[in-house]
Amino acid sequence: MDKNNIQEVKLLEQATDLIGSSKKIFVLTGAGISTDSGIPDFRGPKGVWTLNPGAEKASNIRYWITDPDIRKARWKGLLKRKQSGAPERQANAGHLALAKLQRTGKLRLLATQNVDGLHTKAGNTNVIEVHGNLKQTKCLKCGDVLPIDDTIARVAQGDEDPHCLKCGGLLKSATISFGQSLVAEDIQAAMDAARDCDLMIAVGTTLGVYPIAGVVPIASQLNVPIIILNGSPTELDHLATIKLTGSISHILPRMVVPAVESKEKIKSKI
Repeated sequence: MDKNNIQEVKLLEQATDLIGSSKKIFVLTGAGISTDSGIPDFRGPKGVWTLNPGAEKASNIRYWITDPDIRKARWKGLLKRKQSGAPERQANAGHLALAKLQRTGKLRLLATQNVDGLHTKAGNTNVIEVHGNLKQTKCLKCGDVLPIDDTIARVAQGDEDPHCLKCGGLLKSATISFGQSLVAEDIQAAMDAARDCDLMIAVGTTLGVYPIAGVVPIASQLNVPIIILNGSPTELDHLATIKLTGSISHILPRMVVPAVESKEKIKSKI
């Protein structure tokens, strides 16, 4: 075993010990936890926005409102995926490890920057989706919410730029784009969790999007241990108690499962 492997094993053991001894864990996840489910991240070497800058424009509310061509291209892309018969994305071992953590009662809150719904699919129930979700559409004028499949069906029938059937306002997925206001209650809940946790774990996020990335400095100021796991460096690595780099679906279960298995076994015997 070389020095790098020895160091990785030591860090994993330390992370496992921290999880095992903690009672109120706050987890923040980003796009990196879902890449092994076949969902590309945004800013990585093969990220959606790296390879297609136009896709980043579609995630900016200003361009969505002002450019019909961007809206049409986005709806066309969603329809194309629907018609392709591509299977639904499934939770991977990283998502399942966090669901396992919740079942022990150790997980105070899971906040995610993702809109894919895979944490819920894995079994997590105490989840805040700070950037919304892709399962619904929302009218930007009246706020009407509908299943996104209903809107995609309209696109299939020839409505290239669907508008709200109630008020005529612009429709978009119920994700929160750049330039849109976040849900204040969700951000407050995340900040409260950062102040009330005894361990902070940031997974698959570059920690460069605020205000949600601000939970890490909050925890740090309160001397809460911080584990950062990502495939590449993050903007807040200097605040990490333990920094792990590599495949999240490989490392996260190795970090979490040994820490919680004994607790689950004890519960099963009571």
